[in-house]
Amino acid sequence: MHAEVLGRSEGDEGGPVGRFGAHRARDGSRGTAVGIDLDRPHAALVVGKRGYGKSYTLGVLAEAVARAPGIAPVVVDPMGVFGGLADAAAEGSVPARIVEEPTVRADALPPASWPALVGSDPDSPVGALVWHAAAEAATLDAMRGVVASADATDGVRRAATNRLRRAASWNVFAADGLDATALLGGEATVLDCSGLDDAPANAVAAAIAAALYDRRVRVSRRRNGAPPSEPRTSRLPWLLVDEAHVFFEGVAGAALRRILTRGRTPGVSLVAATQRPSALPEVAVSQSDLRIVHRLTAGPDVRALTAADPAYLDGDVTDAMPTAPGEALVIDDTAEAIRTVAIRERDTPHGGASPRAAATAGGDRN
Repeated sequence: MHAEVLGRSEGDEGGPVGRFGAHRARDGSRGTAVGIDLDRPHAALVVGKRGYGKSYTLGVLAEAVARAPGIAPVVVDPMGVFGGLADAAAEGSVPARIVEEPTVRADALPPASWPALVGSDPDSPVGALVWHAAAEAATLDAMRGVVASADATDGVRRAATNRLRRAASWNVFAADGLDATALLGGEATVLDCSGLDDAPANAVAAAIAAALYDRRVRVSRRRNGAPPSEPRTSRLPWLLVDEAHVFFEGVAGAALRRILTRGRTPGVSLVAATQRPSALPEVAVSQSDLRIVHRLTAGPDVRALTAADPAYLDGDVTDAMPTAPGEALVIDDTAEAIRTVAIRERDTPHGGASPRAAATAGGDRN
């Protein structure tokens, strides 16, 4: 039983609640249990400098969401640290699967994003040809066919072909790539992007974010009397993104912003975690109804948070920021409250700890 549920208004009861942690008393001890609302869509931001629990907290949230009925969590894992979610041998295991080499359809990305994805100016002849090819074709092979037959100079066709060939070398585009149906099942899906550079990882995140949002929009329209192209019911997706600044700065940024600003109505939640809140767009802070703040010390990062300090915060984030790993200041806009929480321990293995030289002492020194 939780004494308090983050993300809920006072007197609002019912629906799934995730285990999150406990109040931290002034003497440093743990107080009553604190849960987090999983019944409604939320936009959450998890921030903290390296080593203070940002990715660990994202894993705690992923565990909670994976166990909740009616929800489908998807974790974008650029560092390969969330594989423990699928450890069936762990006490308190959760339903989860790891997709080690995620692929998406080429036409899941809007044509306008393709020039930037392959490193071209959309207003240049090469960028314009790539854009045209993406608008005309559904696969990379078909896009290259459009380029080959285009009314353009040999140099422009060659440059566009080379850029599409580079995209093909990422091995993230496939005709049977992940779609909303594959992601909205009864388990958490971890997309292991640790083997991908920023551009292909952004392609995966952009396509997944768009697929989840578009599916929920179609479901909502059918409920409102639109043609029955989608089932009447569908799990509510929670998209959890680690190192979120990498994706907001890339081609996935537009899809993530759309969820932040429009996701509540169709029922899409976003949890963005980063060490660098200063690298996020202002909307990522201002639109978050839950801000989970671990320790930060860099001036630009602290200022990015204080710029959105709510009126009900007595003082500023700097004054209230916790100093110990595993503790977080939670700014809850729904309840208009501030809480200091000790994050609970993970039930599944956490893969984010840094290797230690001392752990190899006594081993082979050659």
